[in-house]
Amino acid sequence: MKYLYLMVAAATPLLLAAQNVPSSPDLGKAEGRCRGGESGPAIKVSVTGLKDRKGKLKLEVYPSNDNDFLEDDNKLINAGKTFRRVEVSVPNSGTPQLCIRVPSAGSYSLSLLHDRDSNRKFGLSVDGIGFSSNPKLGWSKPKAAATRITAGSGVTRTTIVMNYRRGLTSFRPLKN
Repeated sequence: MKYLYLMVAAATPLLLAAQNVPSSPDLGKAEGRCRGGESGPAIKVSVTGLKDRKGKLKLEVYPSNDNDFLEDDNKLINAGKTFRRVEVSVPNSGTPQLCIRVPSAGSYSLSLLHDRDSNRKFGLSVDGIGFSSNPKLGWSKPKAAATRITAGSGVTRTTIVMNYRRGLTSFRPLKN
């Protein structure tokens, strides 16, 4: 009996590790990608205020609470929480439109990165950032409540205004 207990105790960490999803910049993409003629639940985002037409746009969906908003994608997925991602090249012209599927109607928080150098990381002096509900930005992440969007059972439409570093003191939209 003692031998069986030791075997189970030794195997438990291995079994738990096998359940974890390995890190990848593609996490959440399969679940987030809208289908042609998407009927929902999904969120269609129009992007305004781009600095230029370089790089990629990365849209992510998070649970709309302060503990999970902008949390590591691996942690969210391993905990069975909502995380979705869509990444596209910035189009040469027109208003970019990104569609991202959500698991069900309800409240979510969105972040949108304008990854101008396409390195898949946020560069403070290079890249732009935006959030659902377009909160005013400071030097810390916004509260989830300020970024909350409610998705219906169909396709919910919204606009995200991009923000870029302006001087030493703020992130804000560009002047037209």
